[in-house]
Amino acid sequence: MTVFALAANQPETFYRGAGRIAGFRNGPALPDRPEDWVGSVTSRFELAPAGLSTLDDGRVLAEAIAADPAWWLGPARTDTGVLVKLLDAGQRLPLHVHPDRRFADAHLASPYGKTEAWVIVSARPDAYVHLGFARDVASAELEAWVRDRRTDEMLAATNKIPVAAGDAILCPAGLPHAIGDGILLVEVQEPTDFSVLLEYENFGLADGHLGLGYDLALECVDRGGWSRSRLAGLRGTAVRLLPEAADEFFSARRVYGGDRVERGFSILVVVGGEGRLGGLAVRHGDTLLIPYAAGELTLHGQVEAVRLAASPH
Repeated sequence: MTVFALAANQPETFYRGAGRIAGFRNGPALPDRPEDWVGSVTSRFELAPAGLSTLDDGRVLAEAIAADPAWWLGPARTDTGVLVKLLDAGQRLPLHVHPDRRFADAHLASPYGKTEAWVIVSARPDAYVHLGFARDVASAELEAWVRDRRTDEMLAATNKIPVAAGDAILCPAGLPHAIGDGILLVEVQEPTDFSVLLEYENFGLADGHLGLGYDLALECVDRGGWSRSRLAGLRGTAVRLLPEAADEFFSARRVYGGDRVERGFSILVVVGGEGRLGGLAVRHGDTLLIPYAAGELTLHGQVEAVRLAASPH
């Protein structure tokens, strides 16, 4: 049995953290870096190799998998199909959108877009996310908001959703969103770093259109109105955290002491307690990489974790 306990992997980014990753992981981690890319074979957009995970023995994970894909991924997979992050919002993130697979294939030479989901680990009492427009938005109106930097108008047109620890929300590709400050979450997503920023100047950036120009980049935005009942469909249940719409992309499940951890390449984030996974002692804040070759495992002890994995091909 081989399970890899992962060190923090925190590439630089443009927004502030608040030290929550270091606190969650029980150190060591960089308190001013707001993201930890867990078991990552994905690099930051146009900034490779930033973002790639390295194992304790010095091997770059992407290279180790390429050298023996069947051992890591199993006979049915050719890539991990997933990227997991810890994200610490020390300020509100910019309103932005991720392209879907069709747009990414046509314009970004990638089979993957960036549907994602969030599992909230901790949140201050008034924490929130912006998610989808509350009404239909015309393309000319969106273009004007972005061109003229009318951020307040744009944010006012979104749904502002309160969130609390334990919540899980699917964010489909194309849906405008912004994570508010005061939140630590686990993010699972398709394995890309594609973001179209609908606001960028206040974050010290020159633009946010992925080098495509905004005329093209804004075509990936879902401008339709999202009602409260439609937004409710982006949530799952206490154990099966995400709705069926996520199944095409990835899975996120809570597991507790006594539960089996199914076979397959996955990431396990321990969010409470302590125990053992096979022969490895685990505790709150650990991030674990489980290769296919580890087989089916059992989690033991007074412990709670979230298992994250790509959907089967």
